[in-house]
Amino acid sequence: MLRHAKAEHGGDIADHLRPLSLVGRRQASGVGATLRAAGTIPDLVLCSTSVRTHQTWDLVLSALGAQPPLELSDALYTAGVRALLDLVRAVPADARTVLVVGHEPTVSEAAATLAGPGSDEPCLARVRIGMPTGSYSVLETDVDWSGLEPDGARLVRLVTPA
Repeated sequence: MLRHAKAEHGGDIADHLRPLSLVGRRQASGVGATLRAAGTIPDLVLCSTSVRTHQTWDLVLSALGAQPPLELSDALYTAGVRALLDLVRAVPADARTVLVVGHEPTVSEAAATLAGPGSDEPCLARVRIGMPTGSYSVLETDVDWSGLEPDGARLVRLVTPA
């Protein structure tokens, strides 16, 4: 679960159209490098259609060194936890690693909802209060996406920008 990187303040721009700030561009590039270094390469990316999430993914992708399939989703822009989980449950079983690029508070609430036994307690405490921009959580599960339920994964890592 990746929260988009830092965006420009809204001003006269509609929220859906807010672009990344310079800080956000650095954050997103750092996410890609961190994922690549950890060997965490997604098989599929689910990304909100907002400008800031799409720009975040584009910059992650440029540093990732891979070209996973991308599914843009209008639903992720306004999704709550239940809707996000429904989108993840629809992922084909052959996608072993899925990256969701979305918004707060949904990405942190979804990570907290999915975190079950065996989760890293300090990471869980942090996602319960929210994730900073450009942060991502890593969850592992032993079930197919279609069977994913609350408490059905282990929150093993939370990576925040430097």
